[in-house]
Amino acid sequence: MKISIIVAKAKNDVIGKDNELIWKLSSDLKLFKKFTTGHHIIMGRKTYESVGRPLPNRTSVVITRNKNFSLPEGHIVVHSLPEAIQICIGKQLNQVFIIGGAEIYKEALPIADELMVSHVDVAPEGDAYFPSIDPESWQVVSNEHYEKDKNNQYSFDFVIYKRNPK
Repeated sequence: MKISIIVAKAKNDVIGKDNELIWKLSSDLKLFKKFTTGHHIIMGRKTYESVGRPLPNRTSVVITRNKNFSLPEGHIVVHSLPEAIQICIGKQLNQVFIIGGAEIYKEALPIADELMVSHVDVAPEGDAYFPSIDPESWQVVSNEHYEKDKNNQYSFDFVIYKRNPK
């Protein structure tokens, strides 16, 4: 099973502030939808709560320490990233997407096979950060530029990285 991390991050690695996205990037949201639709998406509880609901045509796997947390039928509550991964392996999925937040990204980075990163051309203040991407561990396999326009508050590059063989 391929483990893909998908994230939009600023030049200073900021990914959010006060549990909110800090930019309006229509093209980035379209890329997110295109890649994650039809798949299981693994996220922390705070990320799930910031989204506010299960996303259409995706199965949410939410990691929480709260033993009383529940989700609508068809979605899954787990209590650790390894548990989330094991459930997805047990379902014989081809691919899963890790969609945040910062703690989950940090824990998932060492086991990810692929990074799908929107590098946003801004360096805002924030309180959630994506971990550094080690250039020795990853190679760029595609890079697509999106220019700032009426639907995209900032320019960004959508870069797909594959893990280098060990």
